Amino acid sequence: MARPVLTSEPVGVPARRAALRLLDGVLRRGLAIEAQLDRATQGLAPSDRGLAHAIAAETLRWLPDLDLLIDSATRNRIADDAKARMALRIALVQALRLGTPQHAAIATVLPLVEGGPRKLVHGVFGALMRGQAALPDMPGLPDLVAARWAHQHGDAMVEAARAAIAQPPPIDLSLARADVEAPEGITLAERHVRLPAGASVPALDGFAEGGWWVQDIAASLPARLLGPGAGHVLDLCAAPGGKTLQLAAAGWDVSAVDSSPARLAMLAQNLERTGLTARTITADLLQWSPDAPADAVLLDAPCSATGIFRRHPDVLHRVRPAIVAETAATQAAMLARAADWVRPGGRLVYAVCSLERAEGEEQLARFLAARSDYAIVPVEADELPDGITPAPDGTVRTLPGMLEDAGGLDGFFIARMRRLG
Repeated sequence: MARPVLTSEPVGVPARRAALRLLDGVLRRGLAIEAQLDRATQGLAPSDRGLAHAIAAETLRWLPDLDLLIDSATRNRIADDAKARMALRIALVQALRLGTPQHAAIATVLPLVEGGPRKLVHGVFGALMRGQAALPDMPGLPDLVAARWAHQHGDAMVEAARAAIAQPPPIDLSLARADVEAPEGITLAERHVRLPAGASVPALDGFAEGGWWVQDIAASLPARLLGPGAGHVLDLCAAPGGKTLQLAAAGWDVSAVDSSPARLAMLAQNLERTGLTARTITADLLQWSPDAPADAVLLDAPCSATGIFRRHPDVLHRVRPAIVAETAATQAAMLARAADWVRPGGRLVYAVCSLERAEGEEQLARFLAARSDYAIVPVEADELPDGITPAPDGTVRTLPGMLEDAGGLDGFFIARMRRLG
């Protein structure tokens, strides 16, 4: 009896096929890369899993420019073949951005076009390579995103966003204590160290000892604005826990609330690693209530996450106005409930990692119009790192272009308020 013939794809193809699945999930189904990564890369070695992620993320980072190159060489012959276009995007981004040899870049994507125009894909790729095709110095943003951000923040912000996404962001560390011996880097604020992009976090000195955790400088601002511990604080939507760790390190009695058991498990691991203490509560904020009002509440609300586009370029392609409207409605409901959990005289910090005014400035305006028992506590310039200035109304809006010479920062909106009475 003849033995069965075992077949497998050529080396390198499974990683590219996984990248194709990730890109399809983002562009066709609106899924975040991280949300689908485990399923899309199931069965791959860690190195191939990392490669699939890198290919997908870099393709999304340069997608408008990759399509311009493709269209320049095809005269629309490939416009309606989604699989062929995606294969070309993956091949080009490998050759032009990831340093993959040209022959390997095309050979590993042709199997993705099985049953399709493989000769056309091969010919277009070859023509572009022979023509010394190149990507611009800065990526172009999707037209809808560029128009939306220009309307909200001005043309200069759009150009700054293009410059920001062109380079991998640095790695920021928040320190558990002032005396922690942290890896060498630059300091932008107290208990903060910035390292160049690409550092292997688990291999850095002090990681196992729990002296620090990874947290962008902008993400550290909401907890900083509550100051030293002064009683009980509710950290809402807390996981994975950077702000919880900050508040605990500042001396607050912290209750960290989040709806995701898996993400709270990560927070518990970080608490154990750092030796800091906080209570963790698994709960839906729209159903749960605390036993008593707190001295302070920090609500880092679920949002479109467009402020972290440098690290997660998928948001540029999957976040549409309908998603912004949906998240804004959720934020409004959470903010209304959280406001009732602050004692009179206590403070409420509202924050989102979003560049959308509907989730920031407009959200705050609606809240203050409905709640006469709240007033803004203006943020002063000396409370913020050099290069970040408060808005005229005392809130904080971090934008692309700020701290540009030091490596930039994520986009956030933060408002600090007091409950009157």
